[in-house]
Amino acid sequence: MERGGAVYILSNKYNKVLYTGVTSSLNNRIFEHKEKLHPTSFTARYNTNKVVYFKGFNLIKEAIAEEKRIKGGSRIEKIKLIESINPEWNDLYNQL
Repeated sequence: MERGGAVYILSNKYNKVLYTGVTSSLNNRIFEHKEKLHPTSFTARYNTNKVVYFKGFNLIKEAIAEEKRIKGGSRIEKIKLIESINPEWNDLYNQL
């Protein structure tokens, strides 16, 4: 039996840096980003800990495919995706 998953996009305080990730445990993974549990990681170095987009999937392979699709797109496409559900670029952490 395969687990579900989620794809997410993080940004920094000024909405200049975007990071796209995938996980099978969204709450735990975002906690790791926010607490900088991996201090040499991209998200820790660039302070990308604000959840600006997330979407859950029934199968992890669907989430991985969506992550690849998002990463393959332009910055403008990522911004449009974020603003389609979060036009104010609020931190959605409390909605997970």
